[in-house]
Amino acid sequence: MSDLLSDLSDSPEQDAAAGAEDATDRHDVAASAVDAAASRSAELGTIFADTGTLAQAIPGYRPRASQHKMADAVAEAIASNDTVIVEAGTGTGKTYAYLVPAMLWGGKVILSTGTKNLQDQLFLRDIPTVRHALNVPVSVALLKGRANYVCHYHLERAQAAGRLASRQDAAWLRDIGRFVKETKTGDKAELAAVPENAPVWQMVTSTRDNCLGSECPYYKDCFVMRARKEAQQADVVVVNHHLFFADVVLRDTGMAELLPAANTVIFDEAHQLPETATLFFGETLSTSQLLELARDTVAEGLSHARDAVDWVALGAPLERAARDLRLAFGKDNARLALGQIEADRRIAEPFNETLDALDEALSAFVEMLESQAERAESLQQCHRRALELAERLAAWRSDAVAAPVAAAPAGEGDEGGEGGAAAQAPAPAETVRWVEVFSHTVQLHRTPLSIAPIFSRQRGGQPRAWVFTSATLSVKGNFTHYAAQLGLDKDRSLTLPSPFDYAKQGLLYVPRDMPAPQSPQFTDAVVQAALPLIEAAGGRTFLLCTTLRAVQRASDLLYDAFAERGLNLPLLVQGQASRTELLDRFRELGNAVLVGSQSFWEGVDVRGEALSLVIIDKLPFAPPDDPVLAARMEVLQKKGLSPFAVHQLPHAVITLKQGAGRLIRSESDRGVLAIFDTRLVEKPYGRQIWQSLPPFTRTREAATVVRFLESLRGEGKAAPAAGEADAED
Repeated sequence: MSDLLSDLSDSPEQDAAAGAEDATDRHDVAASAVDAAASRSAELGTIFADTGTLAQAIPGYRPRASQHKMADAVAEAIASNDTVIVEAGTGTGKTYAYLVPAMLWGGKVILSTGTKNLQDQLFLRDIPTVRHALNVPVSVALLKGRANYVCHYHLERAQAAGRLASRQDAAWLRDIGRFVKETKTGDKAELAAVPENAPVWQMVTSTRDNCLGSECPYYKDCFVMRARKEAQQADVVVVNHHLFFADVVLRDTGMAELLPAANTVIFDEAHQLPETATLFFGETLSTSQLLELARDTVAEGLSHARDAVDWVALGAPLERAARDLRLAFGKDNARLALGQIEADRRIAEPFNETLDALDEALSAFVEMLESQAERAESLQQCHRRALELAERLAAWRSDAVAAPVAAAPAGEGDEGGEGGAAAQAPAPAETVRWVEVFSHTVQLHRTPLSIAPIFSRQRGGQPRAWVFTSATLSVKGNFTHYAAQLGLDKDRSLTLPSPFDYAKQGLLYVPRDMPAPQSPQFTDAVVQAALPLIEAAGGRTFLLCTTLRAVQRASDLLYDAFAERGLNLPLLVQGQASRTELLDRFRELGNAVLVGSQSFWEGVDVRGEALSLVIIDKLPFAPPDDPVLAARMEVLQKKGLSPFAVHQLPHAVITLKQGAGRLIRSESDRGVLAIFDTRLVEKPYGRQIWQSLPPFTRTREAATVVRFLESLRGEGKAAPAAGEADAED
């Protein structure tokens, strides 16, 4: 036996030899990885050189060292199935920096953006440009949420119903009817004749709730299904953050099949991810959903089982209860934690009474509908929707979990059951319940206090590369706040400076003697201090406010002041038209003043002479009474941490950097960034904020600013060259 054991075991000499061989193998693997990285970097160097591949194919292209460095980092993440966070300053050219390595080595790539506008820009302009320059056979698909595609079934139903609010809606419906016969994609972005926010779109598109799926008579012609099929077959799929997370949670948009096949996931405008993920990893029930359910049920009942029951009478109690819930609150919009509601008897009593009534009406609706559900597939679907909403309402009231917060993507996570789904749902996250009140609807929210553990689970499973990039992710190069929100490693990050010469191209101005931002007179003082600057700039101004109330007050004051001073400057105000329309008019006019709130702080690109002055009224600290923020602050306090230093300040810095980024969009742009909140200079934390901003020349003298702006009017600002169109955020 001992001889046998001796034969089976290795001698010490053999062990040593095997160990040396293993060490050699590891050394060879490491050396090979280094060689491969050097080879990739050299290839990228050739592509991004001043006489390289991109320069030869793209008119006006100019090399940037930071662009090459970012491409190296993305290529390394792809090669090692790793994660990288890249803050790339405006003008770095980050789009090309991630597209080149993704197309060369990324395999199946999912590219997620913050907005549909950037989605379209990537799909229609940037990706074709890089693909042509590299001469690579990469197939590309654009995938949007179902609300962006015309639904044949709902279009037919809207045409048959004939009940439209106005003649304009009827004309738009005819336009859409003609469009469907001509389009290959059904994407409403292709139909410029009908505004994106036209109410008629809601009548001719589907939702997750009212889509008939494979039971639809138009299933084979469905634009949504066609887009998903193309995405399955493409090498690069362009989506947006809302679509990405909606699918991760709901398995509804085709991404559930895409994600397991992906080798590389890239998030552009990644600063938006924490907020978007929080929205989708939570649960929401709105009175609008209930009203839509009642209306759809009545319509389907009258269509398929007219004589079975009195359908109008069936839907009426649910509609009335949903509207009564809104009437339980005042006229103003509000965001209230459940604790705030319960502490105020004037709100708590009517809220609880109407919530009870809604619960009863919905339960009765479910029960009555159950007996008719077999009459048609569409009625069965209405019954399923009613059951789901009833479960969600019961879960919100009891603070239970109606459904898994977020199941792992198909084929990932723990050992899956049928279809690759996770066999066990993740443990429920700690949540806060709150209510959001709008002019016509109420939303009941349950929001996780931290999405980091949930998002980390989503990223688990199959190895792949994850790239997070934006112009605004850090505080003075520190990624702790951003990484903590998503459960990322802050050390797997890099900051790349903008190539712009901010000290020569612009001024940062903070006036003296402003009232405190909390003062009722603050907005009036902002307008008064802004007027000489606006006049010196000849318009060409963004006035960015932190609240819609300030937008309204500031615009009212500016109207009066322009008339009083005889200033013939166009004034554009958020809410007068869509953001796209306002920005187009701003560019065309060349001397306009635009007053806007949060939606104009980011994703806005105005170059050349149209914009010389960006005014920000106050530091964008989130209101401390926001229900989710208040709950998160309480958790941090319990941990012995400073909520202000750990959460509020970093969040404000990142938001402020977005607003500041509207000013300088190309190497030829010049202008003034004016921040009228003196806390930037006078508070101890102010230094940390302004040091995170671009390194403008700083001044507190209004006369200096006026002279600078007047000089810009004299010399003009050159329009950017074609190759500068890559100076995105």
